[in-house]
Amino acid sequence: MKYIGTKDFDHEQPPRVGILLTNLGTPRAPERKALRAYLREFLSDPRVVEVPRLLWWFILHGVILNIRPGRSAHSYRSVWTERGSPLLFHTQDQADAVREQLRSEYGENVIVEFAMRYGAPAIPAVLQGMLRRGVRKLLVLPLYPQYSGATTGSTFDALAADFTHRRWLPELRFISHYHDHPAYISAVAASIRAHRLQHGGADLLLFSYHGVPQRYLDEGDPYHCECLKTSRLVAAELGLQEQDYKTTFQSRFGREEWLKPYTDATLKDLPGTGVKSVQVISPGFAADCLETLEELAVENREYFIAAGGEDYQYIPCLNSSPEHIAALAHIVRDHVAGWLDRG
Repeated sequence: MKYIGTKDFDHEQPPRVGILLTNLGTPRAPERKALRAYLREFLSDPRVVEVPRLLWWFILHGVILNIRPGRSAHSYRSVWTERGSPLLFHTQDQADAVREQLRSEYGENVIVEFAMRYGAPAIPAVLQGMLRRGVRKLLVLPLYPQYSGATTGSTFDALAADFTHRRWLPELRFISHYHDHPAYISAVAASIRAHRLQHGGADLLLFSYHGVPQRYLDEGDPYHCECLKTSRLVAAELGLQEQDYKTTFQSRFGREEWLKPYTDATLKDLPGTGVKSVQVISPGFAADCLETLEELAVENREYFIAAGGEDYQYIPCLNSSPEHIAALAHIVRDHVAGWLDRG
């Protein structure tokens, strides 16, 4: 094995602190070929699909990669913009804004970049660029508020895999979750207040999180508990009672039982219980993406209206709102105490 050593660094650069924001990833284009490459990488991750590898290889390459890319490409085209993938440009905007805020406080001592767990920009390439620019202390912030092995854990796997090829390693801090950080909770609550100030209230506020198989919870993954805590803290900050909100889980895949209650099934049932207006927010996503813009904002709205609902409103993700950027910067500061000096 060839190791990457300090000879690959630019030694004229002063030592700096690096902040690496990461997100899940996105295909390069809303086309079948690009989706096939992206899905192959994503669904090959043993953290994402916990099925015996040989069996899964035949299922993935023999069935899924021959069917799903075309369907997914159609969905991605419905949310693609002039700037490209929403997840990509929102994450870039977040990194740019956090960089600007931290540099206004710490100057050139800090470098802020972003990378994707799957696709581009890839973690190894971005990390190498940061080290060449003088990063000797590294903080990694996966943009998943609630920890799951399939997301945050997988990000650590990718980072660790890269480090196995490096002779020299930076001092590392890794943020595994921030589901109950006061600044994050306040930012989510503020986004709901702002939406309600403009659009009015609703019979029910629905917190929808990306689902995972029920088996993951049974085997000790804390994701479900952290989602429920986020909902509870946001509701408390808004002054909501228990009957005013509900937590559900979306985006299930395959035949295995996933975390319940399911978002789509809940929305189909709510009108029959007298809930005619609903506002839906997804605090598990730091940026709007296919699962929010197509699944929540469009597909699930159709379910609710078809079942007799009258008013369905999707509240966007925090994206690069000032409150979100302030929260992310706050979270970063909490973890780099002693690394950065003002001035």
